Amino acid sequence: MLPQPSPLIDHWDLDPEVVFLNHGSFGACPRVVLEEQTRLRTHIEKEPVRFFEEEIEERLDTARARLADFVGAEAEDLAFVPNATSGVNTVLRSLHLGPDDELLVTDHEYNACRNALDYVAGRAGAAVVVAHIPFPIEDPAQAVEALLSKVTSRTRLVLFDHITSPTGLVMPAEEIVRKLNERGVDCLVDGAHAPGQLDLKLDELGAAYYTGNCHKWMCTPKGSALLHVRRDRQQQIRPLAISHGANSTRRDRSRFRIEADWTGTSDPTPYLCVPIAIKEMGSLYPGGWDDLRAKNRELVIQGRDTLLRATGGTAPCPDEMLSHLSAILLPEDNTPHEGLYEDPLQERLIAEHSVQVPVMRWPALRARFLRISAQAYNSPAQYEHLAKALTELL
Repeated sequence: MLPQPSPLIDHWDLDPEVVFLNHGSFGACPRVVLEEQTRLRTHIEKEPVRFFEEEIEERLDTARARLADFVGAEAEDLAFVPNATSGVNTVLRSLHLGPDDELLVTDHEYNACRNALDYVAGRAGAAVVVAHIPFPIEDPAQAVEALLSKVTSRTRLVLFDHITSPTGLVMPAEEIVRKLNERGVDCLVDGAHAPGQLDLKLDELGAAYYTGNCHKWMCTPKGSALLHVRRDRQQQIRPLAISHGANSTRRDRSRFRIEADWTGTSDPTPYLCVPIAIKEMGSLYPGGWDDLRAKNRELVIQGRDTLLRATGGTAPCPDEMLSHLSAILLPEDNTPHEGLYEDPLQERLIAEHSVQVPVMRWPALRARFLRISAQAYNSPAQYEHLAKALTELL
């Protein structure tokens, strides 16, 4: 018999026959938000021309303003993009690089975004420099030192995760950005997991570029993310798809705004559902989003400790570097595997214990680990169920 999730599971349509501990990979959208998306799609299809010619700009402005307030930014500095990977690509593909330039990245960077960095560097003949962030890690200062030690006079841009995807580390972004700005080095913060997990204040952060998903921890529909570009860098940023805005003669909006808002016909409903997702998730607890963030963080630390007791492991990072994700190290297993998932343990957890949780092998870190997520629908009993399964399978 499977453990009971949190009573808040009623807000989602998650499969009751699965212990879902992997919110971090793709998110999960609450029912009320999906219902709003359906309503919006029905409205669009009643008169598509009217919607796209007369309504969409004002509706995007409204959604962007609510998002800007949520992430501590000015609406004029935000653009909607389908996902954080698109945000990273938008910035990288807009840069004019040469053989004398270096692009600095950490070895915790999300694979898709690292691929984009390598591609852009390769075309320009620029060098990619990799900073090793230790894992396990004892102090956030180690991450700052490791990254800054690789900065040189040739460093053109630094790309780093605000919350690392494989390991769930909350990087000390404020200190990193401040010290890079002092050196005159721009940074692109891959905040794929940050909106909804962290109380963001992007204007105060001061990064040249910041991108983050809304569909993960804000629980909007899939295909909604943000790109924040500091005002003094907007002139050089162009969308991935050059469209009508490129030769627009409008003067009532910035070129950044005009180009970013229309890159061709697509489904805008994930963006337009941002306000209702913020409202819905903020209504789950009396204390709103602050309460939600605190409870999720408390739950993931409790879940991690449960797993460590079962496996005999130790915490690979201090609690201050955790939010809603946490990873534990697993024994090495170099057995060749060609299944759907990269590690056979993940397949066995699903097949034999109905647990959906990622087990990853990270060559750059020379480690194998399991990563848990904590969202409002999860319960301590679910992590106990996973712990018992690991005891059996390991």
